Amino acid sequence: MVKLNWGMIGCGTIGSEMADALRENGSLLYGVTCRTKDKREVFAKKYHIPHVFADYEEMLADEQVDIVYIATPHNTHYEHIKTALQAGKHVLCEKAVCINSEQLDELIDIAAEKKLILKEAMTISHMPLYDKLREIIMSGAIGTVKMVQVNFGSNKEYDVNNRFFSKELAGGALLDIGGYAVTFARLFLDMQPDVVLTTVKYFETGVDEQSGIILKNEKEQMAVIALTMRAKQPKRGVVTGDKGYIEVYDYPRADKAVIVDTISGQKTTIQEGDSRKALFYEAKAMEEAVTGMNPNHTLGVSKEVMDILTDVRMQWGMRYPFE
Repeated sequence: MVKLNWGMIGCGTIGSEMADALRENGSLLYGVTCRTKDKREVFAKKYHIPHVFADYEEMLADEQVDIVYIATPHNTHYEHIKTALQAGKHVLCEKAVCINSEQLDELIDIAAEKKLILKEAMTISHMPLYDKLREIIMSGAIGTVKMVQVNFGSNKEYDVNNRFFSKELAGGALLDIGGYAVTFARLFLDMQPDVVLTTVKYFETGVDEQSGIILKNEKEQMAVIALTMRAKQPKRGVVTGDKGYIEVYDYPRADKAVIVDTISGQKTTIQEGDSRKALFYEAKAMEEAVTGMNPNHTLGVSKEVMDILTDVRMQWGMRYPFE
């Protein structure tokens, strides 16, 4: 197995989780950087990272860095990814991978031209449970898929200065939690939706506080999605066929699902993977894609999801100041 050197930009909570995951995967977290000198030095000491870079440009100039992991606010992703790809680095970026389809299309083209791996750190796309559930659906266990229902609601504390409510930082429910919900829906629809209906309630700062989204494809499969940022909802996804349904709680990192037979009422619990290892699966998949052990099969899903998110936001007429 080729040993790959990872560079990390961002030293927050999710960065700490990824540092633990890389250690578990046997990967080398070679270097780290963030805006605050003290923070990056403390982070490097905690995780025994040999190189602390003064800035992102210094990290990208180091030829020993193979993969860059980006864990910064949404509004910075496009520039950080583009710069890393142009420097010849593979990139794993936290969701949302960028803020609109135009940005992502450009980044996909650059990655293809330079023969580099670009991957979104979307847990759902890497959890083993979902491969198992798709196998079960293909076997006909719930019949023909008709409907997907997905909820995700967090209850953020009222704070107009928090990044979640900042339009300048691409805040709002859609990019923060909506990507999870739309990814779940897309995984179980046979085709990309060609009908997208939506409505929104804004927070006082101008970002989306809550929304409803309905999707339908040419097979007339539908998905109904509810997102809230100031009202808690269970993270619940349901895939309904004409013979039964699958119910998944805490679906962003799920390792368990329940299948219910519509006629008999019989319930079967499916367990696959480990929710505590969500970022481990991402790191492992990234290295396997870079080394050619497995294809990068998730970028197409990220592209289709971003197209839906962009369509939704354009229907609202909501643009970020930097677009």
